[in-house]
Amino acid sequence: MLIQAAFAALRQVFSPPLRAILWKSLALTLGLLVVIWFALTKAIGWFLSNHHLSVDYPFLDTLAVFFAGAGLFVGLAYVMPAVSILVAGYFLDDAAEIVERTDFPNDAPGIALPLGKAMLYALRFAGLALLVNLVALILFFVPGVNLIAFFGANAYLLSREYFELAAGRFRPMPEAGAMRRHYGFTTMAAGALLAGLMVVPVLNLLTPLFGIALMVHVHKGLSRRHPAIGQETPSRLS
Repeated sequence: MLIQAAFAALRQVFSPPLRAILWKSLALTLGLLVVIWFALTKAIGWFLSNHHLSVDYPFLDTLAVFFAGAGLFVGLAYVMPAVSILVAGYFLDDAAEIVERTDFPNDAPGIALPLGKAMLYALRFAGLALLVNLVALILFFVPGVNLIAFFGANAYLLSREYFELAAGRFRPMPEAGAMRRHYGFTTMAAGALLAGLMVVPVLNLLTPLFGIALMVHVHKGLSRRHPAIGQETPSRLS
């Protein structure tokens, strides 16, 4: 089921109905990353200007700036999951509605989460993602642990966020969370797929839209396989 869902989501990302959302998603993702980049650059520049590494050997300051700039590329990789979650929360309902309408035309459509509630939910998880990835960044220089920590943490965070947002269009959030835990292996495997995409330069910019489309298909597939668990209904009380 997961492989079929992944191919269907990939097809949807580049389909004409989602193309406008794709460009807006890319613009917002890049915009947030640029803002973070400049903020970190200014912070590092301020620190170095007030804490000279050596008065006698000023080239060390220049060398430090160079390595700090290179390190920002690594740092942004750890910020990307939080940015992805924020973008997904903003475009969730527009993208999910298109996927539901085109790939599941005979099913009742989901009910959009209020934008404020969706963004509050996304902000909460984005903050958690930043905290978890900060810990993973600290472990960056620990061989054998760094990649496992980054990949495992983000597979869990992305599976939780994307699945519950997609399922939340059909059921209360507590019920969506219970369904995710019940099908933990499947949802975690989908999250691992998103975490893998996250580490591929350029392609990782597609993560928000691809993640939404993927989890819409995963939720639909799980609901049809075992409808007794959280029978989906558009009359959602949250």
